[in-house]
Amino acid sequence: MGKISYINAFPVYYGMDHGLCPQWLELIPDVPAVLNRKIKTGEIHISPISSAFYAMNHEELLILPDLSISSHGKVLSVLLASRCPLDQLDGKTVLLSNESATAASLVKLIFARRDVHPIYQTGPVNQMNHLKNSCDAVLVIGDSALTQPWSYAYPHITDLGQLWLEMTGLPFVFALWVVRKDVVKQTPEWVAKAHDILLASRKMGDDKIEAIVAKGVQTLGLEPRQVQEYFDRLYCDLDAPKLAALDLFFTSLFEQGILESRVTIEQFNPENY
Repeated sequence: MGKISYINAFPVYYGMDHGLCPQWLELIPDVPAVLNRKIKTGEIHISPISSAFYAMNHEELLILPDLSISSHGKVLSVLLASRCPLDQLDGKTVLLSNESATAASLVKLIFARRDVHPIYQTGPVNQMNHLKNSCDAVLVIGDSALTQPWSYAYPHITDLGQLWLEMTGLPFVFALWVVRKDVVKQTPEWVAKAHDILLASRKMGDDKIEAIVAKGVQTLGLEPRQVQEYFDRLYCDLDAPKLAALDLFFTSLFEQGILESRVTIEQFNPENY
């Protein structure tokens, strides 16, 4: 089972990190882009992945119900940092983090809707002082977005969760938990057990948010109030509004030519096996 190596996954995995993980279940921590690749190749069977990566591979994957990493408005950890307003980036260079397909797809969708056509590059975005001065804007995600002073070099900071809310009135789903369809066919009981463990683990995390905040403070070196605000803005469920937001996101990507085909959202249901 994959495990996102950012603090945003702490609530879902809290229980598994504190006694709920059985011996038959191995956790593989990594950034979303690597987890995307590993579930595509079958190296892992269940994993959180970028929601856009699910859309690109939906014929091979099923969504595990009621699990996500989402926001309703500001998310704080998915930022587009720019030297100028977004509408002035036509023909200019935008560096997309190579750690998440969802955020990169959302950036492309936002610019397509504005009829703005930047020049996209993809690469690592971790330390602000390691970037080339040639970048006019940078997509920053994860813990780096929370800890680095991006506004020093890029005075125009756009929180993509907030921008999506302003565009649609809906939450945004950045990551989903999925399972490979071939694994479900072979061992549906195992998948059902793993899903139950994830839900129980998240429930324990919901009840231990103070401990999760303390771990986030220790991990990132931020003030407790900053980490508390971050977790207050995160949602780890997948209710009807979030499913509607997913459907709109996928449909919009298809209509703008960013996705090659329409996506039918399919969730795992053990009663079907």
